[in-house]
Amino acid sequence: MSNEPSEQPRRVIAHLDCDSFYASVELLRHPELRGKPVVVAGSGPRAVVTTASYEARRYGVHSAMSAAHARRLCPDAIFIPPDFQAYREKSREVWGIVDERLACPMQHISLDEAYADVTAIEKPLRALRELVAAVRESSGITISVGVGPSRLVAKTASDAEKPAGFVVLSREQACERFAQQPTRLLQGVGPRTQERLAELGMRTVADLQAAAEAALVGRFGQRMGRWLKAVAFFHDSSPVESRVAAKSNSSEITFDEDVEDIAVLEETVRRMAADLCGSMKRKEVRARTIGIKIRLDDFTNATRARTLDAFTYDVEEVTAVALDLLRAYAPARPVRLIGVRVATFEDEVAPPPAPPADQLALEV
Repeated sequence: MSNEPSEQPRRVIAHLDCDSFYASVELLRHPELRGKPVVVAGSGPRAVVTTASYEARRYGVHSAMSAAHARRLCPDAIFIPPDFQAYREKSREVWGIVDERLACPMQHISLDEAYADVTAIEKPLRALRELVAAVRESSGITISVGVGPSRLVAKTASDAEKPAGFVVLSREQACERFAQQPTRLLQGVGPRTQERLAELGMRTVADLQAAAEAALVGRFGQRMGRWLKAVAFFHDSSPVESRVAAKSNSSEITFDEDVEDIAVLEETVRRMAADLCGSMKRKEVRARTIGIKIRLDDFTNATRARTLDAFTYDVEEVTAVALDLLRAYAPARPVRLIGVRVATFEDEVAPPPAPPADQLALEV
């Protein structure tokens, strides 16, 4: 490509991902279940799988799947209700160790996942290996690590050899290593996009690398067409964004498989809203703005928000608003990622006037 984005060769980015985190926490609390298929899921009729042990994953069980379907796939699985307080406590323990040992810019994605910019560390690979050992010894949690010149390479590398992986790749090595993998491997390429690429004869990453950008733009539009061409060569200049002060609190999940079932989306929103409200209540803070974030299978991002008349951490109120926003938006395509957000806390300066209720905003 003549117009390929330039790399910053000095950047060294690590993606740290706790292996099967919720299930791992449960196995630490219930060591007698080690080696058995364990599924963390609620018990209601619309319950969805939060996570599963690797033994259960061999049967096809994955996060965001309905618990009923998981039971059919793996009848012998042991189902455990999620305990998010325990997961948050273990998460604080793990990332406390990480922050103390690395002392570098960190971007936390979720309770069990973060990016670290280790460029300034003198011997970053040694530091990361020592970190993995320290976390395992102190907390019992195993971290898979991917290292590369960008978040994209690091994330793909960390997923490549889970569990307990430690993979270091340059951009060029990533292009070669994953060339024969399905296009679905690439972050942001969901099942529907994979199908549309296959219709053009592009089934592997190598096929996408060889594709004419004009053909991609003609099929997917300029923005996504150019992005697909760039991501096929693992180009990514997105920064590791450390946040000094939180102006909002959010929870989100990227599904293993794109979700069309509104019941699964609603149950996921209920769980995240309850988690956020529990966190606010423990911190004795309230928020006025409730929002949702949705990423569709075609990589379109959308957000909706509503600002209430009074501050709250009431789980029923927050859940009702988040569900109302989801139902009003009514995703027309399968959903790759969904999140719930609370903002405008009591101790903040009043924000500018909010847009009309339920106004849709597309992120650029």
